[in-house]
This record gives sequence, structure tokens and C-alpha cells, in this order.
Amino acid sequence: MRGTFLNRLVLAMVLAMAFTMAASAKAPMTTVAKPIDSNPNNAPNDAADPRAYLNEIDGEKAMVWVKAHNQSTVNKLSKDPRYGEYQADILKILQATDRIVRPGFAHGSTIDNFWQDGTHVQGLWRRTSWEAYRSGSPQWRVILDVEALSKLEDKTWVLRSENCLPPVDNLCLLSLSDGGKDADVVREFDIARGQFVKEGFVLPEGKQSATWVDENTIYVTREWTPGEVTDSGYGYVTKVLKRGQSLDQAVEIFRGDKKDVSSRRSVMRDIDGKYVMDISYRDLDSFNTELAFYPNGHTDNRKVVLPFPTTAALSGYYKGQAIYNLKSDWASANGTVFHNGALIAFDLRAALADPAHVEPLVLFMPNDHQSVQGITQTKNHLVLSIQSNVSSEVRSFDFGKNGWSSFKLALPENSTLSVTSSDNESDHLFIFSEGFLEPSTLFYADAASGNVEKLKSSPERFDAEDLQVQQFWATSEDGTKVPYFLVARKDIKLDGTNPTILYAYGGFEISMRPTYLATLGKLWLEKGGAYALANIRGGGEFGPKWHEAGLKTHRQRVYDDFQAVAQDLIAKKVTSAPHLGIMGGSNGGLLMGVQLTERPDLWNAAVIQVPLLDMVNFTHMSAGASWQGEYGNPDDPVEGAFLRSISPYHNVRAGVGYPEPFFETSTKDDRVGPAHARKMAALFEDMSLPFYYYENIEGGHAAAANLQERARLYALEYTYMSQKLMDNK
Repeated sequence: MRGTFLNRLVLAMVLAMAFTMAASAKAPMTTVAKPIDSNPNNAPNDAADPRAYLNEIDGEKAMVWVKAHNQSTVNKLSKDPRYGEYQADILKILQATDRIVRPGFAHGSTIDNFWQDGTHVQGLWRRTSWEAYRSGSPQWRVILDVEALSKLEDKTWVLRSENCLPPVDNLCLLSLSDGGKDADVVREFDIARGQFVKEGFVLPEGKQSATWVDENTIYVTREWTPGEVTDSGYGYVTKVLKRGQSLDQAVEIFRGDKKDVSSRRSVMRDIDGKYVMDISYRDLDSFNTELAFYPNGHTDNRKVVLPFPTTAALSGYYKGQAIYNLKSDWASANGTVFHNGALIAFDLRAALADPAHVEPLVLFMPNDHQSVQGITQTKNHLVLSIQSNVSSEVRSFDFGKNGWSSFKLALPENSTLSVTSSDNESDHLFIFSEGFLEPSTLFYADAASGNVEKLKSSPERFDAEDLQVQQFWATSEDGTKVPYFLVARKDIKLDGTNPTILYAYGGFEISMRPTYLATLGKLWLEKGGAYALANIRGGGEFGPKWHEAGLKTHRQRVYDDFQAVAQDLIAKKVTSAPHLGIMGGSNGGLLMGVQLTERPDLWNAAVIQVPLLDMVNFTHMSAGASWQGEYGNPDDPVEGAFLRSISPYHNVRAGVGYPEPFFETSTKDDRVGPAHARKMAALFEDMSLPFYYYENIEGGHAAAANLQERARLYALEYTYMSQKLMDNK
């Protein structure tokens, strides 16, 4: 797709936002966390919160605490000679000039790429011809030098996305984030001239979305007046902004509700970039969206709501067919039952004319061990990425006179396949294949003919000759079989002494798939360490049911699954508690925090990255109110009691021998916010419990804004893991 190197959405329309903390969800309009419950850790109701000052993200006292603990962590870990070696090794990998230049189809048989290295720290947006790219020696034209812009404006600009006006795709709305925050500044950019449009569209920093209607008109959803945001901190009012108008001249065309997670109105286009109709979204929670169509655009507010459950997600528009992904069972007016997980298709215009009698066709129905991981469109075909037992395949679909037909593309078996870019003007695709021990390989495929051509492979970054990958199944507390991968030496000694890192996520229907982790391989596997990836419930490995099994008060199943994998590794004598460490970020950071407090006896190390940890007050912290569909409502008597029972911040007990954890976060994480990690670390400090803490000032929820910052974080993490799990053999 045009501009897919920055992950633009297929068909240039904004699809329903289901928040995934590991993906691209948005956050509150302010970077300052709201005050949280003044009664943490079961303190008396009238007691002041001794750690409340850490809620103030940029507060002077808070930053003194942060910098002191950052320095302490760096001082302790950098004394280890491995720290410097690790950092050098990682930078060499991250900045390698022989890595695959990731291509994205752009307009007119051109290829775009976003490139970062030691010189261009914040990156270059650049372009070349398809012929030049294919030759292996392309001459790149720089469209925007983000590094130079950052220096000029004294900002740490992160180019988050570009939204170009089809079909020409020359005028673009660029999203620029200062330091990687979710809040961004939007500026209009002219690709042909390679410069920002003088007196073009400009939106000041905020949590916002903007989409083109035509060359002189955009829709904008943002905080128009102070406080005009949902309880989750998102905008819910959309206005039409004309070229040359100031923000106060914009005209409102849509308003959701303050109780929504977020609301917005956008534009649907076909594959050729032609306007189809308006569409609006009211996100009721993380997984329920009220979707409405406006067949006559913003000049006519007549809307049509189709009779699907609010869990159903609009996933594409292809040859007049609307593509929906069902997340719960649904029966049509004729009594046909369409099951949870099904991908369905129907004539959109006919459905809007007679919404009471929509009768779709099933495009794809996953079995119990399958899920649809992605939907992409080329000029003439719909392309599905399907996962079976955590292994991938890609299928090309067509809709003609005889209905739907499909075939499987001849790509590597037993690997992770990712469609990274597709072309609006042909049926061509770029697809990456990779595995734990197989570096990324780039394929060029044709969705019409099925032809697949291997273009290039990334060089190996670590020695994998003596390593192997195995898939096992652990049995959870309720008898559910839970898959996990183990990457270790072929001649591994089953004596319980192998240093092992166990990783998982377990939330928001996000799948954890085998990928080539060069840093892990170089700093851990090469040195004799083992790595396990757990595909626990809460994720999307086996479709909506696998996710729903871990929602709200059922979330203990997620934690039981993780513990079951750990116990299976120990039972197999792969490792033992003194040599077992855990790692996870965001929702996975919550997972690690729960494991730290629930089963401190199972681990000797825990890297807890950009985490949620206060599950009693999370709805008042950053974007936390938007995640109640996943976790539950702390104010509900039943859900609140469960959340308190698993909340890491509320379950640290005196007299318990906890492993020394490593808390990581970012000052500019305006999604989860740093207050969770800060206050948990401060609680450990108040209880005289040992811990490591590091807060990157830049980076947002990714915890790092450039390659150098990422290398430093990796070096700290793996030095810590090496000391904890390898040095005690």
C-alpha cells in the first residue's frame, strides 16, 4: 500500500480502534497522570499517599528521584565488562548497513523506506524506483530528513505516520511526535517539493486524528476546548477544517459521548483512492464499537447502522464488498448463524439500502487452532495472513461471478510470514518470512498469479548452528493445553541449570509469534542461554475465544498459563527457579508484575517493561480508563475485588523473598505512563527490598526513541539477566 513503510491503514480509512498496548493505540490529551487513589497498599483511608509526588510526570521532585535511580542502575550494571561489550554488539546489529532495506510501495512504481543508522539517528524518509530497488544498488531521494528537522527545531522528532491524499499521494499529513509520545503535531507536507506546505494544514500537539476529505478539506478529531475529551483522554468531537481556516473556524459534524473510549468520523475510500462514503466510530470500550455509515457524506447526516454486534470489526472494503471480522456469534434475519472468529463479506450498498436483511457469505472460518492475523488488499485481490498452531500461511482471495475463490501462496512453511506492503496499482506484495533462528527473508509476490520471488535475506547476526527450536504444550490449572516454544542448544543438558528467559504478553488478542531476535541471539543464545515464548490465553494465537478466556475476572487463567509453562520447563529440567528469568512489556509488564508477587519462588530475575502495576487505580492513570473492556472496572464490586487481588502494587508483602526486579519505563510514555513503574519501585525502596530502575527520558511507550537509546536499554537488560541467571551456575 502507498506509505505502508509507516504502517498506514489499508484503503486509507480509519478502521475501528481496538486498543492494543503493543500496537498503535492512543493516549490521554495530557502527559501528566491524574492523581490516583490516596489509599495505596491498604493504607488507612486518611493516610496521605507518600509516593503521590511520582504521579507528576515532569515534577521537579519526581525527576530528581528518577535521575538518581537511573544513575544508580547504570553505575551498578555498567561496571560489569559485559555491559560495554553488549552495547557495542547491539549497536553494530541495529546500525548494520547490510540489513534489509524495508520497502513500501508508494505512488507510481516507486519504493519508500524509513532508514535509521548512526548518522541519521531520528531517520530519513526516502524514495527510489522499483527497478533501482530491485537492482540492489538504489539511489535514494530524501523526502524528509527527520534528524535535520530535529536539530533545526531542537526537538527529538519521531515520524509516527504519514497520511497522503489519494490518488496522487503527494500532499501528506505528517504525524510528528516529540520524543515518541502518543501526542503528536500534524503538518502538511508536499512530497514533490520535499518541504512543508507554506500556510498548509497544521494541528498543534495533541492526541488527535486527521484524515483527508479532498485537497482543501480534512476531518479532525481532537480536544477542541480544554477538557473536551473522554474519561480515557481521547477526543470525541470531529470537525471539518477547510484550508486557510483557523481551528476555531472548524465546523462540528460529529459528536460521540464523553463516556466513550473515543469517537471519530472518517472517510472510506476504494482501492483507487476514490471517495466512497463517510463512516463514524464510537468506541464503547476496548472491544465494542458502534459503527455508522453516512452514504451521502458530511453534507447529509443520514446514517445507517448495520445489525452486527458491536464486537464485529470492519476489516476492509473490496470490490463493493464490506469485510467484517466477527468476534462473537451472530445470526442473520434468515436465521443463519455465523460463528465467533468468522470473516464474512457482503455487498455494502445493498446492505445499507436494506440493513434488516443482510445475508453475508463466509470468506474464512478458522478452526480452534487458527486465527486471522492480517488482511491486506492489492489492486484486484484480498490477501489474508492466517495462523495455524502459531505458524503462518498467506492466501489470496478473489470475488467474481461465481463468488469467492482463493489459493495459498508458495511461501516457506513453519515460519512467521508478514505482509509488509501491498500495491494499490498492481497485485504485488512484499512479504517477510522469519523464525527464531532464520533471519528475515524478503519475498516479492503476485496475488493474482501466485508467483513468488525471493529478493534478499538478512545476514545472520548470531551463530545458530548448534541451536534448535521445539514446540511444547503445558497443562494449565484448569486443564487447558498451552503451547510454548523453546529455543536452546541441541545438546542442552537437562540438569536444571540452563539460564532461561521466559517471555509472554497475554492480552488484547495480540499474538506472540516466532521472530528473528538478533539481540537475544547474540547476547543470550550464543552464550548458552535458553529462551521460551509462551502463547498464553489473552492473546490472539487461537482467535477471539483464546483472548476472551482471559478477560476481566477470568484473568487469573492468563497468569496460571504462564506459571504452567514455567513449571513445565522446570519439570523437564530445562531450568530451575535460580536460573529462570521473566521478561515482558506493557500488558506483558503487568503479567511480569503479577508473577513477581504471586510466585516469587519461581523466578530469579524479572524485567518489567513499561508496565501497568496499580490495577486498583489504573483507570485514573494516563489512558487507563480505555482498558476496562480488557481488565474490568475497579469500581465494580466483583471486578474491583478481583483486580485488587492481582494488583502487583497492592500485593507486595513484608517478609517475602522477592527476586530483585528490573523496572523500566519512559518519561514520555503518555499511554501507560511512568507512574506505575515509579511507584512500584518506590514501594520496594520503602520496604527495603532490592530493585533496579531505569526510566528513559525519551521514547514514549516504546521506551526508546532511537537506536542508541535502544542499545543502552538492551545492554542494561542483558547484563542484569546474565548476572542473575548465568553467574550463579
